[in-house]
Amino acid sequence: MGMTLTEKIIAAHIDKDEAHSGDFVIAKVDFSFANDITGPIAIEEFEKIGVREVFDRRRVALIPDHFTPNKDVPSAEQCKILRDFARKMEIENYFEVGRMGIEHALLPEEGLVVPGDVVIGADSHTCTYGALGAFSTGVGSTDVANVWATGDIWLRVPKSLKFVLYGKPRKWVIGKDIILNIIGLIGVEGANYMAMEFAGEALKYISMDSRLTICNMAIEAGAKNGIIPFDEITAEYEKNRNLRPYKIYTADEDASYKDTFEIDVSKIPLEVALPHLPSNVKPVEDVGDIFIDQVVIGSCTNGRMEDLRIAAQILKGKKVHPYVRLLIFPATQKIYYQALKEGLIEIFIEAGASVSTPTCGPCLGGHMGILAKGERALATTNRNFIGRMGHPQSEVYLCGPAVAAVSSIAGKIVAPYD
Repeated sequence: MGMTLTEKIIAAHIDKDEAHSGDFVIAKVDFSFANDITGPIAIEEFEKIGVREVFDRRRVALIPDHFTPNKDVPSAEQCKILRDFARKMEIENYFEVGRMGIEHALLPEEGLVVPGDVVIGADSHTCTYGALGAFSTGVGSTDVANVWATGDIWLRVPKSLKFVLYGKPRKWVIGKDIILNIIGLIGVEGANYMAMEFAGEALKYISMDSRLTICNMAIEAGAKNGIIPFDEITAEYEKNRNLRPYKIYTADEDASYKDTFEIDVSKIPLEVALPHLPSNVKPVEDVGDIFIDQVVIGSCTNGRMEDLRIAAQILKGKKVHPYVRLLIFPATQKIYYQALKEGLIEIFIEAGASVSTPTCGPCLGGHMGILAKGERALATTNRNFIGRMGHPQSEVYLCGPAVAAVSSIAGKIVAPYD
């Protein structure tokens, strides 16, 4: 029986010829990481195991990104636990503030995760790295502690859903709109513990930045992982970037999928997810008059160069609405620096935006953008659950950078001009 892309990668990491959905396996892990929320718990559990070192100090990363720069004493203590453990274990990939980035943008950028990997992270959006043709999934801190001790992960091989994308996206439509459209189609439980495999001719029009966004939000449909086959776009992205050799896997023609969806991306509009689920999706034109207090452009979902360039293109020469605060978070220091060199930061500041150091910050209601009761935010982030960005009686609407930027000017949710 043929294997899906996910099954192929897992099979290679259990030293067997085949792996199929439903199998329980122990797979070798290529890379594992945690952040300042999940890391301290993993460290505590790791120390209970009693081993003296991590399985490979070059293949473990600690990234303080959620409540950093430290917002208070408890968050500072969390980050200190990471720092002390990194020193003790001589972990090479510890990223301090000023050199760090949001983990799911930083690790691909640094070439630390590569195509064909099995990547295990203590964060639900670890599925991001499927954009490189890797099997990557988020697990709990206890599981990550075990990975650090053994280099292995116990898991059940997921079934796969296949999404065949064809056509060419409209102007301004990028990965965020595509994945919101798909989540709206199948629902937030539509891919529970399944792999979402994306294929089709439309991929040639979808950048790596957009692919990372698509796989990042596979978890919002309940997926175990999202994954995209290696192609010329992947090869170009990895050129002079990957720190380790990588291996390319392809799905078999006779692979078995639980279901297959054919999606014409040329018909996908600019989408907005209304409160309080990422599946509550509407075309921006159908949203109606919804006035907003805050706009956030950034996060591990849409804080990359593609997103910032789109936002700058719309904001150039314009002003943010006087009753709207526009917060922009480049996802990594390198992205921040590139945006600075291209003049994008100047455009943002002249428009009246606040530009911040890389941080998860407001995405999880952490800091640097908390909502008050009754406030509404339009964000390029990935979740809009009740209380996600602050008060439980606030509202979060999700969109891509084009809608976010033009709406910050209008003071309400609107579609960008041509």
